[in-house]
Amino acid sequence: MRARLVLGTVAAALLLAAASTAHAVPTAPADGVSVDSTGALAADGTVTLFGTYRCLDDSAGPVFVSSTLVQDERSQGIGGTRAVCDGRVHTWSNSSVVRDPAYRPGDARVQATLMQLTTDAIGIPLPEFRALRDAAVTLG
Repeated sequence: MRARLVLGTVAAALLLAAASTAHAVPTAPADGVSVDSTGALAADGTVTLFGTYRCLDDSAGPVFVSSTLVQDERSQGIGGTRAVCDGRVHTWSNSSVVRDPAYRPGDARVQATLMQLTTDAIGIPLPEFRALRDAAVTLG
């Protein structure tokens, strides 16, 4: 008798879970940014980082993809790209010449940020962070 009660309870729970999944509402796409697992390091010290982004609306102000490269204890901003906010996925690449001390081939980290400049009540531009990604990369 007890086994039937347990089996009946489990069956009811499974039916409820299946019913709620069948009527789940899909979530709307959101802003996002990604970082490729490899970055380019040229002989002249130029570092180029890559990834993708998606943003839905830039009516409140311009949107940018910025990136920061971290290797050992060193951290430096590597360029910025103006984003097109049309809801589609786009690629980004940011480059900067870094000579002294130069980055070396190998493991590093990248923090990519999707950031919008909005203005406050008196017209001062303020950053609004829409998406952030911290990722391991290999410079080569």
